[in-house]
Amino acid sequence: MEDYQVSIWEELVGRQSGPLHFRILLQPIVATFLAIRAGRNDARLGNPEFLRVIIQQPRNRPHLLRQAWSDVGILFLVGIALDIIYQVITAHGLQLSSAIIVAIVLAFIPYAIVRSLTNHVLK
Repeated sequence: MEDYQVSIWEELVGRQSGPLHFRILLQPIVATFLAIRAGRNDARLGNPEFLRVIIQQPRNRPHLLRQAWSDVGILFLVGIALDIIYQVITAHGLQLSSAIIVAIVLAFIPYAIVRSLTNHVLK
């Protein structure tokens, strides 16, 4: 398991250069814009911070995750597709789990953090 984690980390770092490296910046930037829009809406409606609800209120989690998916789902799927293309170009084989992890790191994590921060700052 530890070797797998080291391998994933090394692959993530290696994706900063080479083909399709622009997505390492572009995906989090797009996720940030989507998150700011959602966080502003949350603040306007008086909703609590996104991450706080996800972590502390399990019964509200499905609703918020569906909402997040509607915001960044396409970005997430594009991220998986781009990473699969990257893997094919660099001939590392095809590891879907690696592509999913990269998409989570580049789309969902920035979205969740920025959405929560935007809501918190605007309240």
